Formats: sequence, structure tokens, C-alpha cells
Amino acid sequence: MKKVRREFFGRESEIAQLLGLWRKRVASLVTCRGRRRIGKSTLIEEFAIRSGARFIKLEGLRPKSGMTERDQLAFFAAKLSAQTGCESTPPADWYSAFVRLDRELHDQEQTVVLFDEISWMAQYSLTFPEILKNAWDDLFKKHPRLVLVLCGSVSSWIRDAIVRNRAYVGRRSLDMVVGELAPAECVKFWGRHAGRIDTRKIVDVLSVTGGIPRYLEEVDPSLSALENIKRLCFAPQSVLREDFDDMFNDVITAQSRFSSRVLKTFVSGAKTATEVATALKIEKGGDVTSSIENLREAGFLAETGRVNPETGTELRERRFRLRDNYARFYLKFIDPYKHIIDDGAFSFASLDELDGYEPVMGLAFENLVVNNYRLLIPHLHLDGLVITSAGPYMKRAGKGVRGRKGCQIDLLIQTRRTICVVEIKRRREIGREIIDEVDKKVRAIKRPAGVSIRTALVYDGHLSPVVAADGYFDAIVPFSQLLKSKA
Repeated sequence: MKKVRREFFGRESEIAQLLGLWRKRVASLVTCRGRRRIGKSTLIEEFAIRSGARFIKLEGLRPKSGMTERDQLAFFAAKLSAQTGCESTPPADWYSAFVRLDRELHDQEQTVVLFDEISWMAQYSLTFPEILKNAWDDLFKKHPRLVLVLCGSVSSWIRDAIVRNRAYVGRRSLDMVVGELAPAECVKFWGRHAGRIDTRKIVDVLSVTGGIPRYLEEVDPSLSALENIKRLCFAPQSVLREDFDDMFNDVITAQSRFSSRVLKTFVSGAKTATEVATALKIEKGGDVTSSIENLREAGFLAETGRVNPETGTELRERRFRLRDNYARFYLKFIDPYKHIIDDGAFSFASLDELDGYEPVMGLAFENLVVNNYRLLIPHLHLDGLVITSAGPYMKRAGKGVRGRKGCQIDLLIQTRRTICVVEIKRRREIGREIIDEVDKKVRAIKRPAGVSIRTALVYDGHLSPVVAADGYFDAIVPFSQLLKSKA
């Protein structure tokens, strides 16, 4: 039976970087990391297809109780044999496995070899990174038309074992972190229906799925946003009901239970490590900091802006936000009702019936915009300028009558000479009150000498003509424009 090629959207920048490797006259070692379901292995396969290259995919077995290194080696041998016809007997060790692979490579043939879920492959071998490094030096790098890709969802493992491992210094050609698809690429999953669907309906689905290709593949373009969300999230064994636990436990391998508690504290808003410890009623320490870093590396969290707009210096303590839209929706609306969902008894006629739905979806909409802030740069007339900081910003109010005024800014984009205050609003009706809300935030910032402040509004909903006519905002961008903007 002929294999049907899966539709592939976006990733043109990543494909271009990978294709550029063929211009070299030596082998390339690439690391590729990112959240599960983000489409890493699909990207590498697409690169091989566009190159017309031979493609060999070898992957690790998902670790489970009773498994050993021999199981991983046997699977490696079986996969290699199925694709090359070589012997399938399990090799004695990893170096022997790599020697067997080396024998199947041909110097004059463009070949892409993918080690997928490499952390699983290495699960039962403390020396795996060093053995692989030796195999690269002794064997693989001698094939000038080879691209070897080390790929995995446990980004922290690739970071620690490969990227930051001094043994690999000078050996890697490319470290690729695969992110979510841009909104314009996400819309393509609706196919011909996209032009006939109201922007709000697309926003509602993206607020749940984010730009995760695997989730978007499950969208039924013929159904409404409500029907899609019900089908994907609130039915027994539905895709988004089931995926979180498997995904989370696979990518957070150290202290997963504690990290889950840490992640849940971010559902209510951005926090510092100190604030997370306070929320958990524990002392701030290395466990909190380590969990936050692992969650950030896995794509669940992102750092907010690092530069104080009033001083131009880095903020004293790093602040993080829940970046992953699916994780936010799951923790808020699916996790508390799992037992009811599994009984098939969870029903509602409107998304508005979900407790706190509008505020949560408002935050999810902010996430969509902040995660794609680069698409705003042309609209804000910041092209060609170096962005020194971009992200949500919070300034605490001072105590006392004459204390400093506080503010919370949805998105603050900074350059050396410009501060851009971006208000992000998802509301059915947006009136002139939005101007007063933003102006209070602008006045709360003590502008440094020589720095100008711009204002912008990104919105989904009906905008009163009065807002545009007032001229207060330097830029007004409907989200529908971002659905057409190329990354």
C-alpha cells in the first residue's frame, strides 16, 4: 500500500537552515528539541524529502518498569535492519550499534539519520553521550554527505547531555529549538473553510490548542469551535483529555510530581520563583528553581520581559508565565472534571457555562499574541531595531499615599530608545474605556530621558469607531491580520 504523505505547513525558516547544511563539504551534527507533539520528527523527515536524501529513523523505546539497555539496543537493531536490510541481532553495546549503522552509510549519498527520542535511547546507559561522541569522531563525521540529527522531547536531557556537554564543543553544526506554528500556519488546518469562519471561532480553538500541529490535525473544519472543543477535550478518551499526563511525564523526567505542582501555580498568573514557593507554602530553594527551568526548557513556561523600562537594567528577579495554552486550559477546565468526563456525564450547551471561561480565554488570547510578538513588529514600525526585551510586565504599586503607581502591561516591547505598551484585548465590545485603561498604565511608567513611548492595541472583537478616531493608539491591529502575517 502506498504511504500517503502527511500535509506539512510552515517551518520554512527551519527547513532553510537545514537545507543550508548541504552546502558544507563535511558531515553535520544537529540537535533538535522542543515540546512533544510540536512536530520535530516530522520536520526532519520533511527536510529529508525536500533534499531527496536517504532517510533513516532510529528511535528509543519509551522507558517502563523492567526494561533494560538490552531492550533499547535490540529495538535499535530491529529498526536499522528494517530500513537497511542489515543483520537484526542485538549488538553487545552502543558503540557496536553505531559501528553497524556506520557500515550502512555511503559517502556519496545524501543521508539524514534521525535519532528520535534520544533520551529514551540513552535511559539505561550513563555513558551514552560519551560513546556517541566517540562514534561521531571515529565514524560518522567521516561521511561528508551525512546529517545526523539528535532529537527529543526531553529538552533538558539534550541541553545537559549534548548542548552544554563540553565534549561536544565544536562538533554541533546547529541547535534547533522547534516552537509552535504561527497563527497564519495554524489557519491552514481549516483548509477551504478558513475564509468562511469568524475569527473568534478560530481564536477559541487556538486558545485551547495553541500552535501545536498534532492537536490542530484533530480539528474538524466543518464543526463549530464549541463542537470541536467538546469533541477534543470533554469526551472520554478524547485527544486533549488524555494527552497531558503522558506528555508531562515524558518530558519532565526529574521530580515530575513536584514540577506538576509548580506548573499549577502559574494558572493564576505570572510568578517569580519566590512567589511560587510562597504559593506552595515551602521555602524557596533549588527544587523550585530547577523545576521552573525544566518547565521552561520543555516549553510550558516562558520568561517575561527581563529589562526594567524605567532604568534600562535587568529586573532583580526573573518572572515566568504559563506559555502553553493547552496546559492552561487542561489544568483549569479538564483536570478538575476528569472523573465526570470519563463517565461521559460532562455536558454544557455553551463554553460560557464553564466557570471563569472568559477570563481564562482572555489570558489565552494574550498568550497567543505574546508568543507571536515578532509578527507585530512591522505593525509597530519597529522594523530594523534591536529588541532588548519583550514580554508581559508588572510594576508593583508603592505603599502609602505618595507611593508609586503600579501597572500590569500585557506586552511591553523595548528597544534602546523606544518603549511600546501593547494592550491585548479579547472582548465582544471594545469601547473608549480602553484608552483610559492604557493611559493609566503609560502614566505609571517613569520614562527615562531620551526614550519615547508608543501605544498599540491588538484585539479580537468589535472595536468602537471612536477608539480609532481618537488617535491615542499609534497602532491598532485586529488579530485577523496576524492570521495572515508570515512568520
